[in-house]
Amino acid sequence: MKPIIIKVGGALLDCDVGIERLFTTLVELKQADWQPVLVHGGGLLVDQHLTAHGFTTSKHQGLRVTPAEQIPVVAAALAGGANSTLVAAAIAAGLTPVGLSLADGGMTTAVQMNEVLGMVGEVEPANAALPENLLALGMMPIICSIAVNNNGQRLNVNADQAATALCQLLKAPLVLLSDVSGVLDGKGKLIPNLGPELAATLIEQGIIEGGMQVKVDSALAAAKAINNRVLVASWRYPEQLAGLVRGEPVGTVVEA
Repeated sequence: MKPIIIKVGGALLDCDVGIERLFTTLVELKQADWQPVLVHGGGLLVDQHLTAHGFTTSKHQGLRVTPAEQIPVVAAALAGGANSTLVAAAIAAGLTPVGLSLADGGMTTAVQMNEVLGMVGEVEPANAALPENLLALGMMPIICSIAVNNNGQRLNVNADQAATALCQLLKAPLVLLSDVSGVLDGKGKLIPNLGPELAATLIEQGIIEGGMQVKVDSALAAAKAINNRVLVASWRYPEQLAGLVRGEPVGTVVEA
């Protein structure tokens, strides 16, 4: 059995059909001896919760700014709303999911990034015992991007960076599923292969920016950390996941 980290986010949580198709594909992956670990954010859901509580949202260099007064709402949206939605869908697909955060079982350690971003953290891999034991029992971890630092403060973590830490933890390949089919060039065409030099050029030209720059940076960091390629593709076509793990040309292959 081979673990594989699959990160989902974007508008997926607002698409019941997309969620259903994703878990149908994850069942097929398990039948092919893969052990999926699902990592998720939930930006749109977080925005909805913050608006409902009278908060405004902002980003800095593609990352959500999370003031201290907003972290309870963000945590509720991710660890409660988004996570339970995915757990429910996994059960409906016949899987045995376990909903988790990055703090559970000490699987990661977290530190606050900087004062500008507020309660936003970065995580490092720490203890693999919990996810490894769950996988050995045939269960599927579904992990939200909320972490806790050594002072007991909850931190909002970019889900791509969280997935990177988990692929390091489990020494597993990484697939980043987003709203777009992969990394696009200035003409909107898919870039099939992306390395550090081309990425730096496209970032300098402003073609890769904002959230996609964060995703590319995370993918490059993960590729370097695990000495393996990282795949960036769309959740809109989850059936292509089977092709991705076979090495078929889908989405953008990011290599360090």
